[in-house]
Parts: sequence; structure tokens; C-alpha cells
Amino acid sequence: RRRLKPLRTVVAWRSRAEWDQVMVGLYCGDSRLQQEALDRVSAWKSRYGQKMPLAVDCTAELIRCKVLDSSGRLKSHELILSYGLALVRFVNLITERKQKMASIPLRQLAREVDIPIWVVDLRHELTHGKLPPLAMCRKGCDVVLDWLRKTYWSRQLGNNLCEGSEDEEEEEEEANTELGNDAWE
Repeated sequence: RRRLKPLRTVVAWRSRAEWDQVMVGLYCGDSRLQQEALDRVSAWKSRYGQKMPLAVDCTAELIRCKVLDSSGRLKSHELILSYGLALVRFVNLITERKQKMASIPLRQLAREVDIPIWVVDLRHELTHGKLPPLAMCRKGCDVVLDWLRKTYWSRQLGNNLCEGSEDEEEEEEEANTELGNDAWE
């Protein structure tokens, strides 16, 4: 009997090392390195299109806002709109899948996935009310980026690399399969 090889998942990144490099670049705080990581995510998106994991897409949009903010090229109102769009998309995208099953209030969905309720309220203000202050948008961005780091990015690294590896090749293949999965709720 022949042993069947496990099915492979096609992903946009070349290797685990490239994935790790982009994650570190996005979260490093250095605008130049963040821009390089954003360029790599854009390349992934051109290869992978709509299959890009939502968490990667949302992270890139939020980091792009921070890079624009640190550049000093945009006015306060423009930054509020930029952060606002990224935050609205984040909340809408992470709740969209569950919303299709049943009409559930966003606040309840946010509680289920451990997103602070005030982020949903911020999204509501951005969508339906008066635009909030820039400081609130920046704080929302930071909180959401931290949530994405803990909930998505760190999981892809095996809980911050705390677990030992038995078979590195098998682990990398499993990791690439997880990294390609867009079900990151």
C-alpha cells in the first residue's frame, strides 16, 4: 500500500520565514520597515486576491493608517477618515460571517470574540454619528492591532513560539495551511 501525501494548501507567501518577516515588520513601529511589510502584503494580495486572510488585510489597512499618520502628510480630518474606514471594515469583516447566519447585534458578536465594546461603539459613531476625535481613532487602531496580534498573528507562531517542535518540516506545512485559512474567528 502506498502512503498518500497530505494535501497542500497554496498560499501567497514563499515561506514561513517571509511570513514571519512581514509580521515583525508590520508590528515593529519603524515606518520604513512597516512600509516594506505593507509592500509585501500588497504583493501577496495581488497573488492571492480575495483568498487573502481577513486578519492580514485588516492589519495592513490599520498599519497603513499609522504610517500615514507618522508621515505628517495628512490633516487631522483626513486621518480620522482613514482610521475610521479601517476600523469600520475591521468590525464589519470579523462579524460578517456570523451575521449571515442570524441577525445578531454587533455588540454581542464583539463580546463573543473578545473585542472591547467601545470599539464597536466607535465603529457606530464613525458610521452613523459625528466623527470622533483623532486620539480616539488612534486608540481604537492600537487596541484592534493588539487584538489581531494576539488573536491571529501570535497563533500562527504557535502561541509566541513557546511550544517546542518535534518535526520542523511537518510543523511548517501545518503552519502554512493555518496561515492560508481565512476562518480566523
